[in-house]
Amino acid sequence: MPNPVTGSAAVFLWGARQTGKTTFLRDDYPDARFYDLLDTTLSAELIVRPQTLREEILAERPGLVIIDEVQHVPALLEQVHWLLENTSTHFILCGSSARKLRRRSRNLLGGRAVDFHMMPLTTREIGNVDISRALQHGMIPVHYLADDPGPLLKAYVNNYMKAEIIDESVTRNIPAFSRFLEIVGLCHSQQINYASFARETGVSSSTVRSYFQILEDTLLGFTLEPWRRRKKRRLVETAKFYLFDVGVANQLHPESQVVAAGSDRFGRAFEHFILNEVRAFLEYKQLDHPISFWRTSSGFEVDLIVGNMDLAVECKSTRKIRTTDLKGLRALKEENTPRRAIVVSLAEGLRTTDDGIEILPWRAFCRELWAGRII
Repeated sequence: MPNPVTGSAAVFLWGARQTGKTTFLRDDYPDARFYDLLDTTLSAELIVRPQTLREEILAERPGLVIIDEVQHVPALLEQVHWLLENTSTHFILCGSSARKLRRRSRNLLGGRAVDFHMMPLTTREIGNVDISRALQHGMIPVHYLADDPGPLLKAYVNNYMKAEIIDESVTRNIPAFSRFLEIVGLCHSQQINYASFARETGVSSSTVRSYFQILEDTLLGFTLEPWRRRKKRRLVETAKFYLFDVGVANQLHPESQVVAAGSDRFGRAFEHFILNEVRAFLEYKQLDHPISFWRTSSGFEVDLIVGNMDLAVECKSTRKIRTTDLKGLRALKEENTPRRAIVVSLAEGLRTTDDGIEILPWRAFCRELWAGRII
C-alpha cells in the first residue's frame, strides 16, 4: 500500500483485525513512538488520564507517533487534535472500527486526517497465488498461510466477530445478532432482503439495517450498490452485501467450510476474490471510482461496474467460456458503452470476441490490473 504519511500530518489507517496493519506499521516506521492500545495496562492508564499522551509527546517531541487500535480510547482524539495544532508531530491512528470513535468523540480531528484502508492480501503481495487455497482459506495473511485454517477461522468468528462486534453494537440481543451472522454467511454476496432477515432473526427490519451498518462500521463487510442509470431495461434497486474476506464468508456459512470446485459457492467465492482484488487496487492507488453491479429485472447481470462504465467485469469460475456466459455483458452493451468489457475466468488463453468482449484468465487480469492497464 502507499506510504500513508506522505503529505499528511495525520492519517487514519483502518482495516479489519489481522489484515497486517500493525506488522506493516512496525516494519515501515521502526523509529516511530508506538502506543499499542491492545496493551490493557496502557489503555487503562490512558482511559483514566488521556492527557498523559500530550505530556509525553511534548516531553519527547517525536517526529511520528503511531496509536494502534485507537478506538479503544476515543478520548485520545482530543489530545491528538491539540498536538496537531501546537506541534510538528505527525500521527498515524490505526484501528479496526470507527464506530466507537464516532459515538464517543466529538470529531475525527476536524477533517485534518486522511483515511487509508488496509485490505486482505492481494495477488500483487503474494505473487504466485494458489487460487484453490485463496478461495478456501481467504486472504487474511495468517489464514492463507495456514495448512489448516479451520481452527483459526473459527476463532476469528467466535472471538472477534461475535464478541467484539456484539460489544460494539447498541443491542444486547446476542442470540438475534448471532443468528443474523449465520444468515449473512448463507446470503453473502447476494441481494439483501431486509424483511427476510428480520423474519429469520426475530427482530425488526430497522434493527437488521443497523446490524448491517455495524458490520460496515467495523470493516467486516461492505455494500455493493446496483447501477441505477436506467435507459431501456428495468433495473433492480436492491444492493448486495459482501463480507470483507472469502475465508470468513466460508466460515460463517452453515454448511461445510470446504468449497467444492464447480459449486455455486465456488463461483461466488471466485467473484468475491476478483471483487476484492479490484477494491484493493482502487484503495491503494487512491482512485475515487465508485463500484456497482448491473442487473435487470429479467435476470441479466454483470458482476462489477467500475466508475461511469469505465469497466464491466463478469466472473466465471469455469475453464471453458460458452456463449451463454457472455449474455450479461452483451445485454449491458446493448444500452451502455463500457470502455472495456471483460470476462475473468479459470480458462487458459486470452481472446476477444467479435463484439469486443475480452476473455482473460484470472492471473492475466490481476497482473494487468496492478500494472495499471485495466483501470
